[in-house]
Amino acid sequence: MTLVSPRLWDQPADWANGDATADTFTPDFVGQSVERFRHATTFGAGGSEPYAQALQSDDNVLYLHGHRADADPGTPARVSTMHAGRWSAGADAIDRSLVAGVAGPVLDIGCGPGRMIQAAIDEGLDALGVDVSPTAVRIALAAGLAVLHRSVFDSIPREGTWATLLLVDGNIGIGGDPDALLERCVSLLAADGVLVVEVHRDPEHDLVYEGTLHDAAGHTSDAFPWAEIGGGALRRRAERSGLVLVAEWTCGGRSFARLTRA
Repeated sequence: MTLVSPRLWDQPADWANGDATADTFTPDFVGQSVERFRHATTFGAGGSEPYAQALQSDDNVLYLHGHRADADPGTPARVSTMHAGRWSAGADAIDRSLVAGVAGPVLDIGCGPGRMIQAAIDEGLDALGVDVSPTAVRIALAAGLAVLHRSVFDSIPREGTWATLLLVDGNIGIGGDPDALLERCVSLLAADGVLVVEVHRDPEHDLVYEGTLHDAAGHTSDAFPWAEIGGGALRRRAERSGLVLVAEWTCGGRSFARLTRA
């Protein structure tokens, strides 16, 4: 697989000639909390692949079932409704506001089909996406967007020089370890870079769990680690990772936070 816009990314030949593997796992970003990401099942993958199927429709609704490891046996799963059609649609006004006024280059972590990459490009910014879903990457590439099929915990071009990182659509939950993800973001950010995170509407919400994704037709994914956090919880976690929360806002029922290096 190659980048659609290689002129934007000065990189060794191995970046342009294949997907990431365990051998390209970032050598200077290791530790017990991150090692698990080599083999962890990812969001909505496996089973009957409801996530991949939803990305190919503009009106699909998915249901995220959450099971806490410390819950009592027989405790019903938490169920959240996710309107997957929004991920495959074009960026709306709220999406566009997230990249209005930011600096490039922009890295969209868990970019899906790439609507935020396109929104950044429309603002005149260089933008790259990373995603572990082959279907999402294929859709983004077909749209002419620059996307890499790999985890954010694999090697990424321009580490330590990204002006803006995006974690929207709940992607702070990637891997079920927000602390590890925030630490990874610190290693990617430029000294004066910003991290934009979409957070849970409850500021104190802080939940790590095992999830499964379901659709109305009964398709179910394999279980995967996931997390949800609100602005207050993000602030506390960010401080441990060398980040400081500098702004919070809510728009159209969605909540966001902006962070910089401490």
